[in-house]
Amino acid sequence: MIYAGFEIQSFEAGQGLWHARIQRTDRKPVVIDGTAFPTLEVGFAWSNPDAAIADAKAHIDRMSQRFHA
Repeated sequence: MIYAGFEIQSFEAGQGLWHARIQRTDRKPVVIDGTAFPTLEVGFAWSNPDAAIADAKAHIDRMSQRFHA
């Protein structure tokens, strides 16, 4: 799914343990404090993929506020 310029992919890391991976849609790295990350795995082990995606959206929103404030 695409959200605010990022592609979000949910994935299962263990039975019933859902996480999310985000990367910019233009495939440029996300730079945090001078370190470039091609992808970021965010959040906790959620019980379903929708919760992992919602958490990833919240991370994207926080990053956007931090870098565009």
